[in-house]
Amino acid sequence: MKLLTARRLASTMLGIVLGTVLTLSPGHVHAQSSPLVASRGQKSVPETRREVRAVKTSGPIRLDGVLDEPVWTTATPAADFIQSEPLTGQPATEATEVWVAFDDGNLYIAAKMHDSHPELMLVTDIKKDFKEEDQDDFEVLLDTFGDRRNGYVFSTNVEGARHDRQVALEGREVNQSWDAVWEVRTRRYDGGWIAEMRIPFRALRFDKADGHDWGINFSRHVRRKNEVDFWSPVPRAFNLNRISLAGDLTGLQTGQSGRDLRVKPFVVANTVRDLGTTAKPQPSFVKHAEVGVDLKAAVTPGLTLDVTLNPDFGQAEADEQQVNLTQFSQFFPEKRDFFLENSGVFYVGDAARNNRVNPTPTPDEDNLLFFSRRIGLSNSGLQIPIDGGVRLTGKLTESTRLGLLSISERGDDLNPRANSSVFRFRQNLGRTGSDIGVFAMQRVNLGGADTGVQTRRADYANRVYGVDNNIRLFGTLDWNSYVVKTETPGITSGDYAWRSTINREGNFLHVKGGVMQLGAGFQNDLGFYRRTDMRKYLLDTGIRPRSVWLRAHGIRELHPHITWDYQEDLQGRIVAKKLHSGQSWFFNNGAVFEVAVNPTFNRLDMPFRPNRKMAAPLAAGGYSWTEWSLYGVTDQSRPVSATVRYLFGGLYNGTQRTINGAMTLRANYKLRATVGVQRTAATLTQPNLAFVNNVVTARVNYSFTTNMFIDALSQYDETTKQFNANVRFNIIHHPLSDLFIVYNDQRILTPDSPVGGRALIVKFTQMLAF
Repeated sequence: MKLLTARRLASTMLGIVLGTVLTLSPGHVHAQSSPLVASRGQKSVPETRREVRAVKTSGPIRLDGVLDEPVWTTATPAADFIQSEPLTGQPATEATEVWVAFDDGNLYIAAKMHDSHPELMLVTDIKKDFKEEDQDDFEVLLDTFGDRRNGYVFSTNVEGARHDRQVALEGREVNQSWDAVWEVRTRRYDGGWIAEMRIPFRALRFDKADGHDWGINFSRHVRRKNEVDFWSPVPRAFNLNRISLAGDLTGLQTGQSGRDLRVKPFVVANTVRDLGTTAKPQPSFVKHAEVGVDLKAAVTPGLTLDVTLNPDFGQAEADEQQVNLTQFSQFFPEKRDFFLENSGVFYVGDAARNNRVNPTPTPDEDNLLFFSRRIGLSNSGLQIPIDGGVRLTGKLTESTRLGLLSISERGDDLNPRANSSVFRFRQNLGRTGSDIGVFAMQRVNLGGADTGVQTRRADYANRVYGVDNNIRLFGTLDWNSYVVKTETPGITSGDYAWRSTINREGNFLHVKGGVMQLGAGFQNDLGFYRRTDMRKYLLDTGIRPRSVWLRAHGIRELHPHITWDYQEDLQGRIVAKKLHSGQSWFFNNGAVFEVAVNPTFNRLDMPFRPNRKMAAPLAAGGYSWTEWSLYGVTDQSRPVSATVRYLFGGLYNGTQRTINGAMTLRANYKLRATVGVQRTAATLTQPNLAFVNNVVTARVNYSFTTNMFIDALSQYDETTKQFNANVRFNIIHHPLSDLFIVYNDQRILTPDSPVGGRALIVKFTQMLAF
């Protein structure tokens, strides 16, 4: 299909959707309503938003978890929380009271979580940005612009751990790497626990001139009951990120917004011996030190500038290896903080599933338009030096969002100097949750490493640009589309891509269907995709029935579902399919069990070895097989928990037995140890060969305090005989200031292998605020 045809299709679909919107009666759209869930959670009725009033404190507030200041005893609390899980719309089983106060420089939030059995409260982790759903916790959402789309979330648990994040476009963008300077203290008492938070106004972005109310919501997990409660009700199909369902914070008189300047210089010292290679090491260590700086400034109340000079990402968590039985490159998620922060601004695609029962999936890896690991990392995962980068993100006006990113790579002997730039702009359409956007990216070589290959030429440039839309209907139906054009030297046709999906999330029914197409000439040097010259049809749907009888027998929800992925080339020939049809059981305690059947097809364009030791590869051609899947997750809040997926049946032209599993031991909320295995034992008929792929992983995490942690990850790949170890020690010695000590070890465990590589990295950062 030509690009013109794709544009006509997108235009036609837009016309259909807009025509539907225009023919709706006014009573069908409630852009300003806050729905309270009716019976069975399937329909909503408009109701005035809940309100909580912020009170100015007449004296200092001491953060100690003791609510003895006058402001806490005289103000009216937010109370009467409503269940989202398990009984949507019913009163919470444990009472919660929340007070909001302020002074000239800070916002204060105090919460009293009553508990009929405080001895059963659960804490599983005290590390920064802990996993909220596995323990008792309290969460605050602040919509500081009052736009019902964007906000900040601050969370704590019984032991006072901290979790903070940015949320944009009601969860389509979630910035887990965002960090603020804020404090919290907690205290247990005979009837539950108390949390006191102090959030400086300078840590937030807001427009004081507008004088509007902020949006606000509170959430609480009572983990032993697997219960989730909200102050302003949220259906179980969604979570706290559904900002349009928040209540109002009135009476607030804000101090100065975050027009501050943060400068974070850092020093990195490395001791390296041939890390990441199998060549013989040098007879002595190579020692060197680097300095760099990160800068963050508020250009406007809604727009943030980030600058990094000579960045180093040696403290980033190591990649976790996976058994790969396909001919495609393995997908590894981004783990470098500079690229993670505000990364959602640059994402193009439909919203990931928003409910808690089915964990949020990764974006569509068949065409992830911006994949930041293409910057500063080689194909093998080794760092490419970066001179510096600039990022400008945030709100231009109340209804527009902007993202700009530019990174200059220094290059090395194998990689040229290059610049990668990304532009993103979104325009909101009223307050319905809809928006339209444009985006543009380019990667330009600046010289060096001229290998004679087209993608290495000094004058090489790859450009990608397009438009996208997210249209929300009826509050639960989202239509997402994009159309993309690429420009690459030597490619004159087929250089396009498009995608369109319709998605509905509901408590009982969820359904998503769509089509995606990549032309034969599509090339995106800043993206991740597996095939070109292909058209993909996708369907993800299921129902979630619940009943009193099931709940009495330990089952919270049934989930019969199908997730079908069918791909063909543009001549209509099948190239891949995975037709997953399954039945899941979600138990009251959070455990899950699933059985599924997956008819599968994969076309090999060239011979392929699913095991590196195979003397003869699989021949090119199409292979069809059916695999069966058993999947189970035990209660992850328990001291011992496990996750396992067992696949059996076909594989290409033979059979397989595959197990991916992990067992976790939590001695207490400070220590966690996990051992995992990924093992595939297969027999192929042509060539007649049996093989085993096996990767073993061990991980240990220990939190000395809420500001001091150590993480160790070791992996062994039996096929390649490669052993990797990564140990990271982190002290948050001042707010947003860290000391990292990282040890890496890599070896090939064969008799004739060279001595393995080792590296010791020490990184010290100090944040200075002005």
